[in-house]
Amino acid sequence: MSIPNILTVIRFILIPVFGYYLFHEQYKVALLLFLLAGLTDVLDGYIARAFNMVTPWGKLADPLADKLMQITALVLLTYLRKIPIIIVIIVGIKELFMGLGSIVLYKKRQYVVSANWYGKLATVIFYFAVVMIIMFDMSKFYNYLFIGIAVFSTLFAFFMYLNSYRKISRNRQV
Repeated sequence: MSIPNILTVIRFILIPVFGYYLFHEQYKVALLLFLLAGLTDVLDGYIARAFNMVTPWGKLADPLADKLMQITALVLLTYLRKIPIIIVIIVGIKELFMGLGSIVLYKKRQYVVSANWYGKLATVIFYFAVVMIIMFDMSKFYNYLFIGIAVFSTLFAFFMYLNSYRKISRNRQV
C-alpha cells in the first residue's frame, strides 16, 4: 500500500476518534484530531501527485474520508447545538447526489471522478469553519456565518461538479 493510501486509511481511523472527543465536548483533543485529519488530507494529495502515486482506490477513498469527516463534524455540531440541523440536511443531500453521480459515471463510463479546485476550496473553507466553531465559543450568529459560508462554497462546488457531470455523461469531456 502506498504512503498516500496509508494516510487516507489513517484519516478513516481518525473519524470515530474525533467524533468521540467532540461528542464528549473535549474540544481541544477534537480540534487536534480534526486538524491532523486535515493535514493527512493535504499530505496524501501532495505526495500522490508529486510522486506519481495516484491510484483509483485513492481517488475514491480520499474524498470519501473527507466527506465522512465533514458529516461527522456537522452531525455532532448540530447535536451540540452549535449549528442548525438544516446544514446537515443540505450537505447530506448534496453528498448523496455527488455519490450517486460518481457511481453512475463509473458504471456507465468507467470514469473515476477526482477532486477539482472548487471542491478543494470548499473543503478548506469547511475545515476553517469547523475549526472556528470548535476553537472559539462564539455566538450563534458567528457560528451560522462561518458554516453558512462553508455551505455556500460546498453548493458552489456541487453545481460546478454537476456541470462537469453533464459534460462527461454526454461526451466524456471535462
